[in-house]
Amino acid sequence: MKAVVMTAVGGPEVLEPRELPRPGLRGPRDLLIRLRAAGVNPVDTKLRARGTYYPDRLPAILGLDGAGVVEETGPEASLYRPGDAVAFCYGGLGDHPGTYAEYAVVDERFVAPKPEGLGFAEAAALPLVGITAWESLHERAHLGSGQRVLVHAGAGGVGHVAVQLARLAGAQVAATVSTEDKAAFVRDLGVERAIRYREEDFVAAALAWSEGRGVDLLLDTVGGETFQRSQGAVRYGGDLVTLLQPPGGTDWKEARLRNLRVSLELMLTPALRGWEAELERQAGIVRQVLELAAAGKLRVQVSHRLPLEQAAEAHRLIEAGGMTGKVVLEMG
Repeated sequence: MKAVVMTAVGGPEVLEPRELPRPGLRGPRDLLIRLRAAGVNPVDTKLRARGTYYPDRLPAILGLDGAGVVEETGPEASLYRPGDAVAFCYGGLGDHPGTYAEYAVVDERFVAPKPEGLGFAEAAALPLVGITAWESLHERAHLGSGQRVLVHAGAGGVGHVAVQLARLAGAQVAATVSTEDKAAFVRDLGVERAIRYREEDFVAAALAWSEGRGVDLLLDTVGGETFQRSQGAVRYGGDLVTLLQPPGGTDWKEARLRNLRVSLELMLTPALRGWEAELERQAGIVRQVLELAAAGKLRVQVSHRLPLEQAAEAHRLIEAGGMTGKVVLEMG
């Protein structure tokens, strides 16, 4: 099979197209999936640049998101049959081969059916960002109808899904963006207040939008100084959820004064710890977001579609910054 492997820690040039043997089933409930598309995420670029969680197992196949068609099933598999279209978020952390390949092997419990009304590229773009946005809003912060929500980088991969999930939950949504084109994009998704953070202070803008009270929930997808400043944009007793580890020198005074609930979101933990029940739960989230997308209730923005062999170029695009939506590799 064709695959792109990470041969060493380094720049995009360490991603090398190769011909590898097709993988075989290992567990009784495994599925052999012929991949049609793979989502590319910022975490892939970080693993490539800094090293995977299993540095002694190079070369490695990166890629967590995938969508394709089941070709073979294990003897105890009962949920899917050959010919079924599926999508998933699994592998790609350095131990289990990821989705930068023509085939993947995944336990059937960790995949979700791909609805007929959804393309493979869109299905491959959704799992990781869908899980992250869903867990952040509904499991970390317990989002409720009528709340005011601010999402940082609202036009990005996680951001553009999060603003829509918040709207579907009945929230009013604001989002930070860098350009007017992105402002128009998020407004089209239902964002009420697009904050051009390069031209206006997002804290002051969020306070003005919330009539001086502060937002009920802020989703920080940026980290660093943005996380520090975000404390001042959240109402007393509100929720601040971040996808990044807060810097060591973070000043927590404002968060303490406001009695904020600060939550950390890392959707990779179940895979890293081998928590199968949690991986099944996450597959359930993938099923829900795929169904929302197929029903036209959730828009998946695939900004770039590249052939598998151009995985290095996909990484360059993401590392250049300013991405709207997702980058997807297609297998033809």
